[in-house]
Amino acid sequence: MNLNIPAALYRQITTHLSTAYPKEAAGLLLGTADGSSWHASRMLPLANKFAQAEQYHRYLITAEDMLEGEDHAASFGLDVVGVFHSHPDSAPEPSAYDCQHALPWYLYLIVSIAAGEPAGARAWQLREDRSDFQEAALVVAPAANA
Repeated sequence: MNLNIPAALYRQITTHLSTAYPKEAAGLLLGTADGSSWHASRMLPLANKFAQAEQYHRYLITAEDMLEGEDHAASFGLDVVGVFHSHPDSAPEPSAYDCQHALPWYLYLIVSIAAGEPAGARAWQLREDRSDFQEAALVVAPAANA
């Protein structure tokens, strides 16, 4: 299983996440899925709706955000294929909170932001039984026409 992201899109994602530092930030990955490969081609940055005092280690995407994401994706002939969020000054690994709030059919891109700069990223999918995440290969590549 892998998540494919063009380098330019990855830079847009990390810019959105870095701008929110030292708070967590999040958004939706829009694209297509075929079998065990997800292809992100757009992103929808979202405001963190969690309580201000907790945003340094929590993010919240609301049901309304998800509906907006579905509508936005559909306008491009795409689907919401995943969620991205930051872990400020922490490893890009799912937390217990992430596991409790994730859904098995999306991929989750977690980006470590250290001192305001991207410091690594990993992709994950929640197992169907919701017991844990399994890692997906993250492929950041230049655009095909570049």
